[in-house]
Amino acid sequence: MAAKKVKTYKNYINGEWVSSHSKKTFENRNPADTTDVIGKFQYSNEQDVNDAVKAAKAAYPAWRATPAPLRAEILFRAGEMMIKQKEQIAQDMTREMGKVLKETRGDVQEAIDMTFFMAGEGRRLFGATTPSELANKFNMTIRQPIGVVGMITPWNFPIAIPSWKILPALICGNTCVIKSAPDTPLSVHALVKILHDAGVPKGVVNHISGEGVDAGQPLVQHKDVKIVSFTGSSKTGRLISEFCAPTFKHCSLEMGGKNVIMVMDDADLDLAADGAV
Repeated sequence: MAAKKVKTYKNYINGEWVSSHSKKTFENRNPADTTDVIGKFQYSNEQDVNDAVKAAKAAYPAWRATPAPLRAEILFRAGEMMIKQKEQIAQDMTREMGKVLKETRGDVQEAIDMTFFMAGEGRRLFGATTPSELANKFNMTIRQPIGVVGMITPWNFPIAIPSWKILPALICGNTCVIKSAPDTPLSVHALVKILHDAGVPKGVVNHISGEGVDAGQPLVQHKDVKIVSFTGSSKTGRLISEFCAPTFKHCSLEMGGKNVIMVMDDADLDLAADGAV
């Protein structure tokens, strides 16, 4: 019997699918059947990070100048595409990371919902007016993007969490570089490809795959990354906070130590157990 050909997936940088400078890939295997190789993904390094950030930085002026309602139209198209591809993405996600189909369909639906939600925000990026203490003065605030956002996402909600990070950043006029979890790069690939097909301009969204030390750390510490958004372990989040502190870089951390479940003496134990599971 002939061996099944394994697809090699590439990084997405500046609107192109490209191989890593490392010339190395890693296998993404089905956790329920480790003989099932889902694909090979790029083992990215600092050069890849630099390319991705450079592309995002170059795309930023034009993207921030694009009116928010027009940015929203692209996201709306992406949402419509995701609806059509929902079942395939869910099937691939179950194969990639092991959640049952009911859960992966819900994961994809969260990304769909976030896409339409953020598309709606394209007409709601309101500022504020406030009374002035000075005569003949008018006070107002407006919302403005900050720049390139570096994103690192985990394996457990592999398309929902990236959507929570990428889509709000895009609608506000920021550009993005996302490093997917090594266990679930295919789900992020699917989201990024949909954004590409929906018409996001080159350089606005960039995706690299690989490990934290070789790709994540250079992304966090890159001087042109103005915001870091991370979801993952408390240990890694603590390091990221330390990396961002010297330059007062904006840093958003969602870490694994925050969701303790306390079961009180008078609790419904069956309900508590279901909630924990």
